Amino acid sequence: MKLQWIGHACFRIEASDGTVIIIDPYDESVPYKAPEGPADIVLSTHDHFDHNAVDRVKGNPKVIRGVGEWEVKGIRIRGIPAYHDEKGGKDRGRITIFRISVDGVELVHFGDLGHVISAEQQRPLQDVEVALIPVGGYYTIGPREALEVIKMLPNLKIIVPMHFKTDPVKDWPIEPVDEFLKVVDLPVKKIGASEVEITKEKLPQDREVWVLEYA
Repeated sequence: MKLQWIGHACFRIEASDGTVIIIDPYDESVPYKAPEGPADIVLSTHDHFDHNAVDRVKGNPKVIRGVGEWEVKGIRIRGIPAYHDEKGGKDRGRITIFRISVDGVELVHFGDLGHVISAEQQRPLQDVEVALIPVGGYYTIGPREALEVIKMLPNLKIIVPMHFKTDPVKDWPIEPVDEFLKVVDLPVKKIGASEVEITKEKLPQDREVWVLEYA
């Protein structure tokens, strides 16, 4: 599959058969580019403006929100309940963690996760191999909480940080990715592009952090 970081928490995934998934598209007020081209599936982890602009995605995609299980064009998706804060959703509400199976690779998108996951949330994520995880803090978990979550995923091979400060959002009260890289103590691979190809056969033997550029 091809994985592209559009910006913020928005990713584009293209399966080997051409099926396209967009995760967490944002509205026009977020100063990253909009997702390009049509999609078959759109996932929204929660109903905030910077994660729920599904109408910006072209084509006639199936929109998936919330908790449940789906299979669309051979891609299996599971929505797991979680919270946007450390107070059971009292401050910022609920979110959905999405586990996605594409081309034999097990991937998780943590959305705006606001707490270290529980044993109940960890259980269906035991065999995930790729994690898209927020690291910027303030609105989500920060570097140290992200590190705790990573340690709870025994089969993880690739960690892709998201939801951190970059030039387009330099005024937002979130930390840059370097703060996460200081604490993670794992090999870091700076891709130098927004898109990378991931296959089951070429997953790294030991876990690595892959830092993508925004599109």
